[in-house]
Amino acid sequence: MICMGYILLNQGFGGYSMSFRFKKNLISFILTQLAIIIISLIYHREISLVHYINISFFATSALLLSALLVYTIHSGFYDTIFRSFNLAFSRGKDKRRFEDIPKLSEMISFKEKPLFYHGIINGLLMGLALLIYYV
Repeated sequence: MICMGYILLNQGFGGYSMSFRFKKNLISFILTQLAIIIISLIYHREISLVHYINISFFATSALLLSALLVYTIHSGFYDTIFRSFNLAFSRGKDKRRFEDIPKLSEMISFKEKPLFYHGIINGLLMGLALLIYYV
């Protein structure tokens, strides 16, 4: 079964080759789900639907809040604060102007969309688990 999944990942489904981005997203999704199961085994010593829901809620929250943080950094909200602190704490070391300090939004090149999409997918799986639990 594992060998079949490996073949499907390497050759694509139905003869169509999968893009590198889809493979990367699929692998990170699988790793997130495995991390949820491993955390459930470590903390609760069992895997149950309630434990999966609880742990996936925290994982979803962490992914979505991280995506929102990166989004606000990219919007330039923290640029002036970052530059001001950088200038204030390096005042005695060297003489530089405020315009010479790089903006935080220019320094962070990490995209927020993958975090957002993984958070949404984990949230949907958590919602599905909640439906199964309550129905």
